[in-house]
This record gives sequence, structure tokens and C-alpha cells, in this order.
Amino acid sequence: MNEATSLTRPLQPMPEEIARLLAERGLENAYAARPAYQRNDYLGWISRAKKPETRQKRIRQMLDELAAGDSYTRMAYRGATG
Repeated sequence: MNEATSLTRPLQPMPEEIARLLAERGLENAYAARPAYQRNDYLGWISRAKKPETRQKRIRQMLDELAAGDSYTRMAYRGATG
């Protein structure tokens, strides 16, 4: 069983816009290194935004957290070996 199929929440699809932004900022590896539940939670959280400005704010937060590598939804994150 792969990591993504063991999620208890529905698997969220990767929007093209977010994939593009990850690539533009060179964050694909940082995103891929996160556990499946974090990747899925980020995408679900972003997709549930009701207003476009809220969606953009959430995308920025995710990208900033991935770039810094030390937080996940504003909580401390040390990575898999943390």
C-alpha cells in the first residue's frame, strides 16, 4: 500500500496553478518530501477557501512554509528526521 492510499481523508487533486507555482519557486522537492497527509491537507485547505483572496493567501502560506521548511500550518515542523 502506498503512502497516499493510506490517507483517511479523500485524496485531493493537484491543481495546475499550484503545481506551476511550486515549480516556479523550486519547491517541488520540498513539497514531495512532506508526508502524504500534509500534502493532502494543504490542497484540501486551499480548495475549501470560499473567496479568491483567501485561496491566494493560503497558497502563499503553503509556499512560504515549504520554503522555510520549519512549519506546517503555522505549527513547528522538523521534517521526517526531526
